[in-house]
Amino acid sequence: MQIRDLAIASGATAQTIRFYERRGLLDPAERAGNGYRRYNDAALSRLQFIRSAKTAGLTLSEIGSIITVREAGEVPCGHVLDLLAAKLTDVHRRQQELALLESELHHFIEASQPLDPGDCEAGSVCHLFTQAHH
Repeated sequence: MQIRDLAIASGATAQTIRFYERRGLLDPAERAGNGYRRYNDAALSRLQFIRSAKTAGLTLSEIGSIITVREAGEVPCGHVLDLLAAKLTDVHRRQQELALLESELHHFIEASQPLDPGDCEAGSVCHLFTQAHH
């Protein structure tokens, strides 16, 4: 299939497919006599894998490491589980950071309510940032 067919079937753009090829995530396409790229079903399967892995939050580098393990003839499931566990730990950390930020924003907004915008000094960008935390 040509790149446009692969793009339609996979939901990826032709530009993304070429990018993945350059990154080594997709095997280089064969070239037809007219110079067009020709892809097989394995390319579609690989693109579907990449999309699923990205949906799980994996980076292209992490996805590449999974592909490397597979291409070395090993089953990458253990490696995938390690990556997913690390990703989950990171998600929990970010959730805690966001909860703290949410609390800070609520506090900041509440502390800023009684402040009068007219009291902002000419040399100050916005006194809400300096006065709300006093």
